[in-house]
Amino acid sequence: MTHRLVVLASGSGSNLQAILDATAAGTLDAEVVLVVTNRRSAYATQRAEAAGVPTVFAPRYPTDGRCFDTREAYDADLAVTVGAARPDLVVQAGWMHLFSRAFLGRFPGQVVNLHPALPGQFPGATAIDDAWQAYLDAKIVQTGVMVHLVPDEGVDNGPVLAQRQVPIRPSDTRQSLEDRIHSVEHELLVGAISEYLRSR
Repeated sequence: MTHRLVVLASGSGSNLQAILDATAAGTLDAEVVLVVTNRRSAYATQRAEAAGVPTVFAPRYPTDGRCFDTREAYDADLAVTVGAARPDLVVQAGWMHLFSRAFLGRFPGQVVNLHPALPGQFPGATAIDDAWQAYLDAKIVQTGVMVHLVPDEGVDNGPVLAQRQVPIRPSDTRQSLEDRIHSVEHELLVGAISEYLRSR
């Protein structure tokens, strides 16, 4: 059975592209049936359209007359949109929004998140910057990447599906570290999705 994926992205969508490439190559037994972005500038939209995948632009503060007074109201509305695509898995791949139970309760055991840090380290949107500063302060010599389930409103702390260390080299710059983290993300995310879908 080919599994149905909905991918949520806020930025360039390089991890989305890794998923699309793996599904096209047959190394991931899945199909991306919908891509949701919440930023107008997200290049993930163009990546999805180039692959023939339907897209939805779902900003937290829309300009079409709708009004989401609370995060829960936005999440409940988005859950309807995502649910209509009948996903087997919802993948947060660079998605800059913390979901409430209004969304997560609709998809128990079906939401996974990619985070550029090891479990218990550097939660939140500035993980790479935080790791780089910790390295400069001689507190760490490595960082990493993890893929985890999102069962609740905790920040980057759900059950871990996969993780990999990324050493920080003396020759690194902030940018070279980020580039290497992203290359690890692409491989780790695809592998974790594949393994999790097989295990369900």
